[in-house]
Amino acid sequence: MQTIQILLADDHAIVRAGIRNLVEEIPNVEVIAEVGDGPSLFEILSSKQPDLLLVDLSMPDFNPIKSIREIRLENPIMKILVVSAYDDEPYVHGLLEAGVDGYHLKDQPLSDLKLAISRIIAGERWVSSSLLPKLVGKKKPTPNVPILTSRQRDILKLLQEGFDNQSIAIELNLSIKTIENHLTRIYRQLEVQSRLEAVKYINRHPKVLGIVGQNFKEQKQEVIPSRHDISILVVDDNQRYLRQIQRMLARVCPRAILYEADSALGAQRLSEKIQPQLAFVDVVLGEGDGIRCARRIKASSKETRIVMISAYPDREFRRLSMEAGAVAFLDKKDLDAHSLKEVVEDMIG
Repeated sequence: MQTIQILLADDHAIVRAGIRNLVEEIPNVEVIAEVGDGPSLFEILSSKQPDLLLVDLSMPDFNPIKSIREIRLENPIMKILVVSAYDDEPYVHGLLEAGVDGYHLKDQPLSDLKLAISRIIAGERWVSSSLLPKLVGKKKPTPNVPILTSRQRDILKLLQEGFDNQSIAIELNLSIKTIENHLTRIYRQLEVQSRLEAVKYINRHPKVLGIVGQNFKEQKQEVIPSRHDISILVVDDNQRYLRQIQRMLARVCPRAILYEADSALGAQRLSEKIQPQLAFVDVVLGEGDGIRCARRIKASSKETRIVMISAYPDREFRRLSMEAGAVAFLDKKDLDAHSLKEVVEDMIG
């Protein structure tokens, strides 16, 4: 039987030693490395491919939710078991939705941790029993998702990625005070009290990051009749063109929920959450690669129909796009409201 390789990540050497001793009692399991901070963890993961990561959340230089998302993105097969003292419900929810396979509380018996490791290795999920009453409750009615401004959506996206207020301010070229004021209004609109609750809200209601087509309030145009919401993702690092194509889509499909991303990573994260029916992806994404982006979208949302768009209708681009899973390749200069209407009708019906 193949040996299961485990990576331990905890800033307390005595805790790592205790877990290592426990792991050594499990047949066909070995600890291949130990780390005590975030940078060391990422360095090890760049050179080794463990089967299971046991990770504490309070290590130095480690942003839990943001880091777990990055780790999950780069290591989709590796199992992740969080071993933590934190039992805050929004925090646990956020990490489970970020991609961890289990969440174990440190105050539980070591025998439970041993069982948790065995369950995770076997492909099951694990949550400490004392957390279940907090996680499993009466289902709340789905709230009306508030309509946010473009700036508020930008801030929420960065918040979801783990940016602090100062980092958001730098990214958006705004003052920290402005960011704080925006967050106060956002919290009020979402009816949440903290950053963690806001991230939890986004994970549960990803529509908050989109905009209903009819809210663009453009001139009337022949529209595509639809009894149900259509989710469409537009991926382009050119903000001017991104807004242009969104406006055209809003005219012909006013009931569509429109989402936007300006990078491959952002597109993949959105696709995992919203599972869009249709995605328009620019072939050239700044320093990124739109074709690789299409592959990532297809991997995380298999039913999404991808249309590649480009200002450079190169034959090789077209071939690579089709190989990546795209169903069409369009020249940007040929796109107008009429042609987009035909594309959406053909793709979705």
